[in-house]
Amino acid sequence: MSSQLPVDSGGAPWRDPRLSPTERAEALLPLMSLEEKVAQLVGVWVGAETSGEGVAPHQSDMIDNVAPWSSLIQHGLGQLTRPFGTAPVDPVLGARSLAASQAQIVAANRFGIPAQVHEECLTGFAAWRATVYPTPLSWGASFDPELVEAMAGRIGRSMRAAGVHQGLAPVLDVTRDYRWGRTEETIGEDPYLVGTTGAAYVRGLERAGVVATLKHLAGYSASRGGRNLAPVPMGRRELADIILPPFEMALRHGGARSVMNSYAEIDGLPVAADQELLTGLLRDEWGFTGTVVADYFSVRFLQTLHGVADRPGDAARLALRAGIDVELPTVDAFGAPLVEAVRRGEIDEALIDRALRRVLIQKVELGLLDEDWQELSDDGADLRFDDEISRDVAVRLARESVVLLRNTGVLPLPVGGRVALVGPVADDPMAMLGCYSFPNHVGVHHSEFGLGVDIPSLRDELARRVPLLSHEVGCGITGEDTSGIPAAVAAVAAADVCVLAVGDRAGMFGRGTSGEGCDAADLQLPGVQAELVRAVLATGTPVVLVLMTGRPYALGPEFDAAAAVVQAFFLGQLGGQALAEVLTGAVNPSGRLPVSVPRDAGGMPSTYLSPPLGHRNRVSSVDPTPAYPFGHGLSYTTFEWSDATVVEPADEAQDAPAAWPVDGEVRVRITVANTGDRAGTEVVQLYLHDPVAQITRPVVRLVGYTRLPLEPGEVAHVTFDVPADVASFTGLSGRRIVEPGDVELRFGRSSGDTAASLPLRLTGAERQVGHQRDLLTSVRIEPLVAVPHSA
Repeated sequence: MSSQLPVDSGGAPWRDPRLSPTERAEALLPLMSLEEKVAQLVGVWVGAETSGEGVAPHQSDMIDNVAPWSSLIQHGLGQLTRPFGTAPVDPVLGARSLAASQAQIVAANRFGIPAQVHEECLTGFAAWRATVYPTPLSWGASFDPELVEAMAGRIGRSMRAAGVHQGLAPVLDVTRDYRWGRTEETIGEDPYLVGTTGAAYVRGLERAGVVATLKHLAGYSASRGGRNLAPVPMGRRELADIILPPFEMALRHGGARSVMNSYAEIDGLPVAADQELLTGLLRDEWGFTGTVVADYFSVRFLQTLHGVADRPGDAARLALRAGIDVELPTVDAFGAPLVEAVRRGEIDEALIDRALRRVLIQKVELGLLDEDWQELSDDGADLRFDDEISRDVAVRLARESVVLLRNTGVLPLPVGGRVALVGPVADDPMAMLGCYSFPNHVGVHHSEFGLGVDIPSLRDELARRVPLLSHEVGCGITGEDTSGIPAAVAAVAAADVCVLAVGDRAGMFGRGTSGEGCDAADLQLPGVQAELVRAVLATGTPVVLVLMTGRPYALGPEFDAAAAVVQAFFLGQLGGQALAEVLTGAVNPSGRLPVSVPRDAGGMPSTYLSPPLGHRNRVSSVDPTPAYPFGHGLSYTTFEWSDATVVEPADEAQDAPAAWPVDGEVRVRITVANTGDRAGTEVVQLYLHDPVAQITRPVVRLVGYTRLPLEPGEVAHVTFDVPADVASFTGLSGRRIVEPGDVELRFGRSSGDTAASLPLRLTGAERQVGHQRDLLTSVRIEPLVAVPHSA
């Protein structure tokens, strides 16, 4: 217990709901001792693993000598780390246990302040028996921010009901190297897609009353060689134009109240110590007023991994000065080393007050300083983390995320035909799950509890729809054993068609082929799966290649013999159902690639956002052209695009590009018709091409998109209102500008398939823009009278 007497808080201004959160925080802050202040800036992870099989980097090295619970809470406590996400716990019992811990925390500190509770929630509430949704790459593949927002709302409601206040999601890192293990956690390789989708997730979580935490500011995904935590050799323009815009979108259009720093070092400076980024940019320029929380152990990593601090107190000084407010996951450098450094005069207590003020304001916003706050809003008897509504959202998102890359007519699967289902992931429920799903992240260490939710495999679901289904594994996901390939080949040879399912097993720190710390040396399928593919294709039986992966793998010429190729990025607990529905034609595929699929496994990791010399050219013998470009995806119906036009400003001179003021907006339109014989959804994409600029620019980049569902014969106008601000980039001066000159807006079925181009001229003087620029292109769909179609 605290050595100081409890404070009578009755009628205290910091309890008064009539005052603003800032006023309440200011009233409380001067009453607190140094130890009480510091206690609010740390989390405690009482359930952390010490076996070395943890869920955070260097976890087993960082949690020794943790003080007893009574000592940890005697001055109060800032955060509780993952009470549901550390080991399987029944939802009702977990909520009651959390409430009991909160009661102890409140009783132990003079001001009766409870802890803020955080959990992981990237693919759902990371708790036992919680719905497991598709991974972020699947969110990107759906091109459906509204459905992602609905998903986040379901996640947030479960968390809030359980007594959780903060979610460590979404990941807004833009994919730069597919070899990086955490590619599966990213939404894609384009900042506009990542930003619009990430902002939607934030809105859903925040509207449910849960603080969304943007990860990871910034640069983590651009590591050298795609290696986790490796140095980032990135210039400031790439940072400004590719990496940072999704964070801006999620703050301005999502309303996120927390940010987590990146583990990365950019040009030699670890982000956890980067004052220019975490304070100068994030707060002074962008106006962020929420909390910055440390990625797990990243404060101490300034000493142990980066070598820019010589002791824990020095690491705490650097992090506080940079702008980190809360040390997670458990008390370490922000504990006794920080108090001692202040006592010695090495750290100004004003830095602690600055961080504490932000923490207290957020606790006020969450109701944690209210007189009527309760540990548990009810007895939790009806608490369920996996319900029918959540599963419906999960399966709808999985369906929209399946990408049909190639189809020579073999799909949908023929009714009544003999189908051989082959491959190491065909009958593996875990092949549906990303590394941050609870069963993979934590449950794998507690197999006696089971998965917690029903996760049918592709085989389970396909068997329900295909009467004549045979199955052979063929080989493992990893390893060199090829002994099962002959049996697989025999089964395929006896079938009318083969579904060959290959892919990844998500894991952590080398325990999988995809996931945090599971980086790849190249983009070849793991193990001997490529050998299985070659053997099956050689049978001559039509093959549907299904990739169930956490990253795109190279599909070079040897894969061209596949009759169809389907890409799925860890579709969640109902992914088997979604895949089976697409393969059998019950669902018309509508997913589009959020990342390009390369042809070369040997290491030309390059996204589509490259200037001309980053594409195929005559000065290099290496052709980086992908097998399938960003935005690509097919359907079981056909669409016709026509009549692309500039609507406003009106085109006065027919032979000249339409004028687009550098401080204005242009309205463009295209007509799309479903010319097939079944309903389907087209994804209309709009790209900007800037042929001449003061610095090199990507050949094209996404500036707008929409999903367009159409019945057979139905026609619609799709109109985009594009602000000139979306054409901005970081110029020679280092400032973001809109530069006058000729550009094109291209309507595309993908980044590599242009349906129509509209020449435009940005007019006026060069214009500097900042954080308040227009970030979004608005879209409007106008259905037209359906026209007769011919099959």
